[in-house]
Amino acid sequence: MKLFAQGTSLDLSHPHVMGILNVTPDSFSDGGTHNSLIDAVKHANLMINAGATIIDVGGESTRPGAAEVSVEEELQRVIPVVEAIAQRFEVWISVDTSKPEVIRESAKVGAHIINDIRSLSEPGALEAAAETGLPVCLMHMQGN
Repeated sequence: MKLFAQGTSLDLSHPHVMGILNVTPDSFSDGGTHNSLIDAVKHANLMINAGATIIDVGGESTRPGAAEVSVEEELQRVIPVVEAIAQRFEVWISVDTSKPEVIRESAKVGAHIINDIRSLSEPGALEAAAETGLPVCLMHMQGN
């Protein structure tokens, strides 16, 4: 089985390594060390060289108690990074977002997968994901 997006395919007959690239100042896993475009691209390169075939870019912390990020802020964090990775590397790019505007803009600049921990439950997210035609990764939320 294969996934298709952005004129490329991802062979699912074997496992893939997804590298997580948080471009947030309050990330619980990396302490916000990849906030600049240069640092984000360098870290993506390190993960690719270590074997990652998918880079997951997130612009809003999902840790408990994290402050919400505006659409504009998330776009400013995510879109330049997705675009830079798409231009420099032959790797699939996943975007960790629940916002329809970020879903649409990410697809325009080279994202291959939408990764939504809220399972497209935000208003407009389902429609935005469908419009892009990109594969979607959904997370089950117990009780919802």
